[in-house]
Amino acid sequence: MLDIAHNRLTALPDEVAELRELDVLYLGDNALAELPPQVRPLRALTYLGAQDLGLHALPDWIGELSSLVELRLPGNRLAQLPPAIGRLTELRELYLRGNPLTALPDELGALTHLRILDLRDNALTTLPASLGRLERLLYLDLRANRLTELPESLDALDALEKLDLRWNPLPRDPPPLVERLRARGCRVLT
Repeated sequence: MLDIAHNRLTALPDEVAELRELDVLYLGDNALAELPPQVRPLRALTYLGAQDLGLHALPDWIGELSSLVELRLPGNRLAQLPPAIGRLTELRELYLRGNPLTALPDELGALTHLRILDLRDNALTTLPASLGRLERLLYLDLRANRLTELPESLDALDALEKLDLRWNPLPRDPPPLVERLRARGCRVLT
């Protein structure tokens, strides 16, 4: 484990790239304008905490970190995610709260091990139908976005236990999808 969060770093030492067996990396709350290239060779990472860095984009090589189980990117400036995010097939938790995301790539649906997807406080107006392929998803946080409708594919999320839709401009009467999820025991907050 390497915790170098909260240090006002603007770059990482090159030696970080040599930590090939590193499992957990905390980078949060530094002044890194991009995800440092020294992270790319760290293929054994299962946890990457890169919150509050001011990242405007994720590099395409993010998909090479195929051992990641948890990826935390809250409080950045991400307006979009690269399609390569879909190659993180071991991912179980993805935290994207507090970014200006306006859309999600269809490739997100390839993250079939995902259990938690936190998209709170973004600028999403639509969701890709591919989210319906996240068959193990337990918790989907969509609070404080700009959603006016939901894809019917969410009906396929049989494992879903909680769906938080508060603070979206959804119609006052919940769509039939919400009622079907509730009937299955999913806690839906509107």
